[in-house]
Amino acid sequence: MSATSEHDLVLVVDFGAQYAQLIARRVREARVYSEIVPHTLPVEEMLAKKPKAIILSGGPSSVYAEGAPSIDTSLFEADLPVFGMCYGFQLMAQGLGGTVDNNGYREYGRTPVTISEPGTLLADMPVAHNVWMSHGDSVSQAPEGFTVLASTEGTPVAAFENVERGFAGVQWHPEVLHSDHGQRVLEHFLWNIAGCRKTWTIGNIAEEQIARIKEQIGETGRAICGLSGGVDSAVAAAIVTKAIGDRLTCVYVDHGLMRKDETEQIERDFVAATGAKLVVVDAEEQFLTALAGVSEPEAKRKIIGREFIRTFEKAQADIIAAAPEGTTVGFLVQGTLYPDVVESGHGSGTSTIKSHHNVGGLPEDMEFELVEPLRTLFKDEVRAVGAQLGLPQEIVKRQPFPGPGLGIRIIGEVTKDRLDLLREADAIAREELTKSGLDDTIWQMPVVLLADVRSVGVQGDGRTYGHPIVLRPVTSEDAMTADWARLPYELLERISTRITNEVKDVNRVTVDITSKPPGTIEWE
Repeated sequence: MSATSEHDLVLVVDFGAQYAQLIARRVREARVYSEIVPHTLPVEEMLAKKPKAIILSGGPSSVYAEGAPSIDTSLFEADLPVFGMCYGFQLMAQGLGGTVDNNGYREYGRTPVTISEPGTLLADMPVAHNVWMSHGDSVSQAPEGFTVLASTEGTPVAAFENVERGFAGVQWHPEVLHSDHGQRVLEHFLWNIAGCRKTWTIGNIAEEQIARIKEQIGETGRAICGLSGGVDSAVAAAIVTKAIGDRLTCVYVDHGLMRKDETEQIERDFVAATGAKLVVVDAEEQFLTALAGVSEPEAKRKIIGREFIRTFEKAQADIIAAAPEGTTVGFLVQGTLYPDVVESGHGSGTSTIKSHHNVGGLPEDMEFELVEPLRTLFKDEVRAVGAQLGLPQEIVKRQPFPGPGLGIRIIGEVTKDRLDLLREADAIAREELTKSGLDDTIWQMPVVLLADVRSVGVQGDGRTYGHPIVLRPVTSEDAMTADWARLPYELLERISTRITNEVKDVNRVTVDITSKPPGTIEWE
């Protein structure tokens, strides 16, 4: 997807910040379309995209460090509004003739800021409020022609602007919820300084994707959709069905890695919700044979991705064989999301965190052309699109479930016995979470089996040597960042008691209280 003449485009230049994706999402919340580009992209290529404005993200480097990311200062001569955040703020100050010092004073986390001159950027905000800082260097002198707007105890220039040139910046991270009034700061730049139009809506997303897919697939092309049962693939299938109707066939691969009773639910509910054609392929033996003896996480993901494609290719052949002579199926629809693309190291120059089965795990000799309606969207945007398309809440609100399924929630080799054990533990945890009324509060609660770990326990007055189960409840808005969910002790007790009583070979239940970052939501 790219911005059209109907929408202004804001480019977020990624300098390695963990929140670059969050900045892009916040821009979209301000009803302006955004895309992320790496800092290594030449300025002329950035300008060729015809952006309305550019945002320079934060980053972990010092502007004075050898090999630190930089920006060509020709950007500041392009008559284009620019907004700097954190590291981007310092690069902007330095590139425009200001001064950045390493005075030994660091600010991390929640920090009081004082507004001395609101200007346009900080208009109508409290003189004193808290913001989220993460820096060692500080701007000590603003560039000529800039108005200093705010300061902190250790940062004499914490915000500045030159409205006439369309330039502004802040030392803090306005994109994170920990910064008071952060979204307003961003909106003031986008709307009042850069003059961006507020035209980007969920309605635009669905309509433009349907039009794009019609053009990509054409009047006679046929496609298959890799249906996982999750919200992403369901919404992708609904969009493509709107575009090409019964020329889409959804293929659900029962790879034996799903949760308890999930395959039956998908067969029962999906067609009723979307009207799409559905083919179910029993491939449990195929996948488990391919995964036998494999414990390394990336290897498991790539094997699962490969077997998915091979299964689709066989489904393609079967569909063609049953269709009128001359029929071809050349397109594969996937529910790839923007976080999948970013974490797989595609699209923004970031390093690979893990290969998602539908991004980094695809074989190079694949016969299909990919159709990815959701590739530039975050999870909350996908849910909104699904609701707009009329999908039921049972699908739209469903907790995220990875395409590789329980295969990446078993730490160690994947076997039928281990899958059955994890399925029972997972079903208990999900049932109790639902009973507690917390389904809408918890973003996701993976249940992980530490298959290669055993611990001593006592059950029935006898010694046991069983596996630990890990509960991973998290809260999040978009899966790019997450915090561990503070579940009630009574709920945790019920889940633990039931799992250790009802699931054979499990004698210990633990809770993962790691945020993202540093940990990912899934363990593998």
